[in-house]
Amino acid sequence: MKSSRSEMIQSRADLTCARRVVVKIGSSLLADADEGICQDVIDRLVDDLAGLMTGGIDVVVVTSGAVALGRVDCDWLGRELSVHEKQAAAAIGQPKLMSAYAKAFARHDRSVAQMLLTKDDLRNRRRYLNASNTSETLFSVGAVPIVNENDTVVVSEIKFGDNDSLGALVSMVIDADLLVMLTDVEGLFDKNPCTHADAKRVGIVAHLDEEHVAMAGGASSSFGTGGMASKLSAARVATKSGVAAAIISGQKPGALRNLMSGGDEGTLFLCGVDRQTRRKHWITEVLHPAGEILVDAGAAKALLKQGGSLLPIGVVSVEGVFDKGDCVEIVGSDGVIARGLCNYTAEEMRLIMGHASGDIESILGFHDFTSVIHRDNLVLTSDV
Repeated sequence: MKSSRSEMIQSRADLTCARRVVVKIGSSLLADADEGICQDVIDRLVDDLAGLMTGGIDVVVVTSGAVALGRVDCDWLGRELSVHEKQAAAAIGQPKLMSAYAKAFARHDRSVAQMLLTKDDLRNRRRYLNASNTSETLFSVGAVPIVNENDTVVVSEIKFGDNDSLGALVSMVIDADLLVMLTDVEGLFDKNPCTHADAKRVGIVAHLDEEHVAMAGGASSSFGTGGMASKLSAARVATKSGVAAAIISGQKPGALRNLMSGGDEGTLFLCGVDRQTRRKHWITEVLHPAGEILVDAGAAKALLKQGGSLLPIGVVSVEGVFDKGDCVEIVGSDGVIARGLCNYTAEEMRLIMGHASGDIESILGFHDFTSVIHRDNLVLTSDV
């Protein structure tokens, strides 16, 4: 697949070289309890996005708002919705949301394309790659992918949690340079600006740590599902994969243009220097472990200190039911030490565990791999 990635963003000046951007737009900007869709806001934001595209930047929009718009249409404001009511609200609101974006981008002679995803779509490697390749094709014809979680069918087990998380994972899928989260505040502040007049905006975060997390409060909007904490979590996921992240105000005209021109706008989270490969990032951030493999001290040392693969001789026991290629956790005496993609099923693992690699064929009748988890498909928890 063709990659658009420029050098990793390590300063505001580097933002002028970004070639592919994911822009996440929150519900608080798009939905109004009285009017429903805020078309004027979408038009203003799309004007800025179209300007980026004219400048040669690929843009993906990750949008919230479907459930919020459905709430308004069904007069379900001010109360907790059941799962089926949320799904119904999403089904009602999603066409309205897409119609608003289509109308806004049509003014710039741009087509939009709807992409509805669940976490299950990205856990499957083939569907993950399909999403990536579809995005590449849409970029090639000048269309704008509009991504949202498929709330009409999603259940808790395959839910991203919030669209900040979805935006971070999409930025990884499309190999973006930058994730921009538009919200109703101007960035991360050292204290709550609503209650502290002396609150100061944090301009640049080189290394996201617990001090920054402590600055985050709860959700500021009755419409949204994610507050500042979810945005910091998304920034951590993005920067770990070499994608810079920014939190800026979607209510401030020109904020996105100022950010992309290198101006002192919002909060910019710089790329991590210890960037994981996209495959390893997929393993750590997307996949759900299907089982556990308990290893002895020798195997743990080989993984932690020597950078080795996991061999069957070091396996003590196997928990769970999993297939070839499934994600499993590797457990040592002190707890989980790694996560990886297993080359054998759980049933096969129980037959070959404790044996030398040379015995695999005589035990199973075939010999696909000498290791049960190859180093290239394994991520240590210390690297997550």
